[in-house]
Amino acid sequence: MILHCMKKKTWEEVKSKKYYGEECIASEGFIHCSPVGYMWRVAPNFKDVIDELVLLCIDTDKLEPEVRWEDGDDCGRSYPHVYGLINLDAIIKVLPYLKDENGNWIKNEELSMYPDE
Repeated sequence: MILHCMKKKTWEEVKSKKYYGEECIASEGFIHCSPVGYMWRVAPNFKDVIDELVLLCIDTDKLEPEVRWEDGDDCGRSYPHVYGLINLDAIIKVLPYLKDENGNWIKNEELSMYPDE
């Protein structure tokens, strides 16, 4: 399972469609995702986002497009990049993106079985 963070408002707009990601593909060439164990590493990118966020929990076995694990910023860790539109039937759960009073990510209880790396 991999995660994709997005604005809740955007999710509400696209959840009735079959696919998601046109804007990401147009701007980046792929859709950024994270393994659950690395989410704490990318969470600071969302600290100052005021909008309500959600985490899409994506079953990679159900994904139609190719997923490449790449170290795009030479950090020594590979992250999943989805090279195509995400078929929404691959999304097995949508969780609220939880933050503490300082804006730091709080790991959802549903993700507690996945150790942080």
